[in-house]
Amino acid sequence: MNRIEERFAQLHRAGQKGLVVYIGAGDPHLDATRQLALAFDQAGVDILELGVPFSDPLADGLVNQLAAQRGLESGTTPPKLLATIAAIRKESSMPIVLYIYFNLIHRAGMAQFIEDARQAGVDGLLVLDLPPEECDNYEALMRAAGLCHIYLVAPTTPPDRMELIVKRGSGFIYYISREGVTGMQSQVAANLDSQVAKIRSFTKLPIAVGFGVSNPEQAAVVARSAEAVVVGSAIVNQIAAHGQSPDLVASVKAFVKSLADAVKALA
Repeated sequence: MNRIEERFAQLHRAGQKGLVVYIGAGDPHLDATRQLALAFDQAGVDILELGVPFSDPLADGLVNQLAAQRGLESGTTPPKLLATIAAIRKESSMPIVLYIYFNLIHRAGMAQFIEDARQAGVDGLLVLDLPPEECDNYEALMRAAGLCHIYLVAPTTPPDRMELIVKRGSGFIYYISREGVTGMQSQVAANLDSQVAKIRSFTKLPIAVGFGVSNPEQAAVVARSAEAVVVGSAIVNQIAAHGQSPDLVASVKAFVKSLADAVKALA
């Protein structure tokens, strides 16, 4: 069983909700990414999403755009990131998802990239700009490699298209709880329960909710509705604040642990 599927099965058996954490890979450098990943595993993170630095990250708000820029400036490339993931795998079995734009996969060659990701220890891909209608070959290659192809559903997704997307996905469905780009918000979307219920009517896959979750209190609210909570910009912001500090890993780990504790307290 894929590590993502296995983790959600473990959470279900334990009656727990999951925490998915997003950071920009290579921000401020790849060894920090490795150290943060290991610290997150210890802090109770269930799945790690690594944003692969890209020059034109259209789905991302300013906080994550700046993280991508710092990743590019630190020399992070897909091959170097995969080598870092292989190093993480020597010490951790935490599921890892690459949050990536299709251009980077296309440039390497789709079959080659997927095989390289599998060998490095990646468990799934979330390709921001690849619509499911154009994914037949991609999905076949992902299935053959044993990797999860994770799709996004937005508040504006019509029901018929929502049904198409979730029936093609694997691992989990990522529900974007707000319109627009990534970023921190002051409150959770008011229609969260009804939107999650609508998605659930089409799939048995776990639903992870992200875009805008900023603190432990919001994480706990979201976890009551969904199988997992995704927190990104708030953590990336912490990395930006502590990036040059010797306390980077300890400080960010403490913040992430507060999120994990809030989510796990619902069991």
